[in-house]
Amino acid sequence: MKILVATGNRAKFREMRDILREHGIEAERVDVDYPELQSDSPEEIAAHGARYCAESLGKPVIVEDSGLFVDALNGFPGPYSAYVYETIGNEGILRLLEGEEDRSARFISVVGYCEPGGKPVTFTGEVRGRIAEEPRGEEGFGYDPIFIPEGREKTFAELGVEEKCKMSHRARALEKFARWFKRHAGR
Repeated sequence: MKILVATGNRAKFREMRDILREHGIEAERVDVDYPELQSDSPEEIAAHGARYCAESLGKPVIVEDSGLFVDALNGFPGPYSAYVYETIGNEGILRLLEGEEDRSARFISVVGYCEPGGKPVTFTGEVRGRIAEEPRGEEGFGYDPIFIPEGREKTFAELGVEEKCKMSHRARALEKFARWFKRHAGR
């Protein structure tokens, strides 16, 4: 089984490829520019991206949209996580949380799948945790150095990509997608 993954983020693709491989699905990256829907809903964003890419490519495709939702910041940066990371980075998030006792947060990942002319389907994964006091670790990408998953003392970046991929929001969403895809592929 094979699926196209639309993303320009090579680090994200490597994680997705490795997770899907565990489920017997081969992933091929396609770098497609698609307009990201401005919405507070990661599900709407992923569905829109999947539909756009499926129509553009003329093939079934998945896209993944994820966000870091920090409780003390009323869910910010949420669906705007990529833009916020590019503009203020991890240091900016840490500055916003200076003096804040509640450092709880969650990562949400939504995988959107669509076939040309079809209706998109979405699969959501979530992992709760907290924001570290300072960036820690060298692996992963994005907010990985500041996110400590629930039940752990290490950030995603300290755990390493292999360990992260066993428990991450992305892994949970892709696992749901893989189960569905295996039942529905080729229908």
